[in-house]
Amino acid sequence: MARSKARNAVQLSLDSARRATGRGGWRPGAGRPRGRTTCSHGARAAFPARFPQHVTLRVVPGVASLRREGALRVVRRVIEAGGRREDFRVVHFNVQGNHLHLLCEAEGAAALGRGMQGLNVRLARGLNAVLGRKGQLFAERYHARALRTPTEVRVVLRYVLLNSRRHAAERGETLSRYWLDPGSSAPWFDGWRQRMCPDEPWLEELMARPCPTARAQTWLLTTGWKGAVY
Repeated sequence: MARSKARNAVQLSLDSARRATGRGGWRPGAGRPRGRTTCSHGARAAFPARFPQHVTLRVVPGVASLRREGALRVVRRVIEAGGRREDFRVVHFNVQGNHLHLLCEAEGAAALGRGMQGLNVRLARGLNAVLGRKGQLFAERYHARALRTPTEVRVVLRYVLLNSRRHAAERGETLSRYWLDPGSSAPWFDGWRQRMCPDEPWLEELMARPCPTARAQTWLLTTGWKGAVY
């Protein structure tokens, strides 16, 4: 029987060793993506309980607008049920078409994480049901920023409560001076410079409902922001 000729051993170069073969192993696009644009999965930065948190939560592309009445009812119900914990509170909120703004108080990073995890699960279930969809709802982990000064808190309060009014002005729309955003906690805010008198039946009815958010407990959200220079 003829012996097969021995093949000469060839040392692989780094490029040839990593060449895609279609049989598993390395493949184009594998590994950690470069230029990450989503939120980091690293540990959250620690913060003291006296600092309120401005939290932003975005949904995946292709989801219908969250500013429809059914979705807004879900958000109010979930915040009322899950945003009144001893160590985690949602004090204000604003719902936009594809994201939510929350102004929260928490005893620390761990409490904020647990509170947001509970909210995420409840929001995903409720919103998916009312929007008639399944699967992942939120695009990434929430983004949180600690508010350390009265001025920062005042700016964010204005941003969260008046966000839709600002967008309306950018579109050239004129709103009544007493118009309050039904997709936010503005109808229940008691810090307006002038008493808000609802001039629409729907707004009067909304303001008559119990406030879905928790009462603020930190000095910055109860008193400090009022003396800020803005």
